[in-house]
Amino acid sequence: MTEKKSMDPAVRQMIDKAASLGLETIWDRYQAMLPQCGFGETGLCCRHCLQGPCRIDPFGEGPKTGICGAGADTMVARGLDRAIAAGTAAHAGHARHLAHTMLKMAKGSASGYSVKAPDKLRKVASRLGITIEGRSDKELAETVARAALADFHEKETPVLWAASVVTQGRVKVLSDLGIVPKGIDYEISDIMHRTLYGVDADPVNLLLAGLRCAVADLAGCYMGTDLADILFGIPAPVVTSANLGTLKADFVNVALHGHNPVLSDILVGIALEMGAEAKAAGAQGVNLVGICCTGNEVMMRHGIPACTHSVSQEMALVTGAVDAMVVDYQCIMPSVAQIAECMGTTVITTMENAKIPGAVHVPFKEEHAQETARQIIRMAIANFKRRAGKSVDIPSITTPVVAGFSVETIVGALSKLNSEDPLKPVIDNIVAGNIRGVCLFAGCNNVKVPQDHNFVEMAKKLLKENVLVIATGCGAGALMR
Repeated sequence: MTEKKSMDPAVRQMIDKAASLGLETIWDRYQAMLPQCGFGETGLCCRHCLQGPCRIDPFGEGPKTGICGAGADTMVARGLDRAIAAGTAAHAGHARHLAHTMLKMAKGSASGYSVKAPDKLRKVASRLGITIEGRSDKELAETVARAALADFHEKETPVLWAASVVTQGRVKVLSDLGIVPKGIDYEISDIMHRTLYGVDADPVNLLLAGLRCAVADLAGCYMGTDLADILFGIPAPVVTSANLGTLKADFVNVALHGHNPVLSDILVGIALEMGAEAKAAGAQGVNLVGICCTGNEVMMRHGIPACTHSVSQEMALVTGAVDAMVVDYQCIMPSVAQIAECMGTTVITTMENAKIPGAVHVPFKEEHAQETARQIIRMAIANFKRRAGKSVDIPSITTPVVAGFSVETIVGALSKLNSEDPLKPVIDNIVAGNIRGVCLFAGCNNVKVPQDHNFVEMAKKLLKENVLVIATGCGAGALMR
């Protein structure tokens, strides 16, 4: 039966262990939820106002509109728009956090951070139209950070991280459709307004607004990548490993989980410094592993192995070998605190907007990043002392991984073929039909299908058809395992 839950043999082992211990996992909760609401599955339900909740019968035998008179297309468009706005808020919130961190670094209040990629800082500044001549890294970083923060507010000029990262032809298409965002936060607010009771009921107009918000989402994603590279370094190819076998019984195991490298990147350096403290506690050292996108961030830049991803995050704790799971925000299931309590370990939340009942909260501020990182590692060492002598179940399954293929790395490799126009070999092969397309795998697994199955099977098919596959997020996690 576990084959129907995950393709990953390591995860299947831990599913069996969880069942033997009576631990409830995501797969158990999914089964308990069946049958899931058919109205919700089709998007034909609405609780945006207190007249409802409303639902429309997809078969035409029951209500054909909501109480306000909204039809099926309007109801679905409103729900989709709100999902787009929520995703935009998450991606852009990540980017805004990095912008504030860069600003603090530039002003001298966050000494744990520095400009790790000065060339990229200047490249980004130039792309944004910022003068770079005669300016120090910190001066430029402050200006870029302020430009990033300005992109969140409504303004007369376009969102820079949207307008400057696509071709001029694409800018014209977006402009002609009226979907150039005025500000990232503005578009999120506009979606929340227009999808409320008694506002926009035209499904086409609603979807155009959703597309405009989606372009703002692109800006947030691109901004987050730019700022992370400037602060923490541009990823380059690195050989490492993935899966639950990256945990080590005789080490202090710290799992880094979430999305933002602002804390996790600091933890990498501090963990190296605190190896002696770990050894004094009887461990061989500190072993950092990654989960989800925070894991990918430290994998690409530091070679930290990826323990697991997405729906199997609980399984890392079920091994009994994790001494602390340190989380920032996004994709962290509240259930990890319950599993951690049963397994005798600790989930440590760090961000004010992402607290979990049952977890220990250690507030994170960039001004005290290194001190906070030391506190967290010491908590993990203390947990290791309590774990010493107890049996753990670490699947002996790992997969070698080559990660870190940033845009700069790819362009650098292609420049060996054509230094004047590095992308020309790829474009020529696409035009000639040798490469039939490019497909990005991103996002999380869904518990409704066997873990990793959708990603792996689609990737196999696309590669067989000469489609170039690139991957990030938990889509990359599925393929790397």
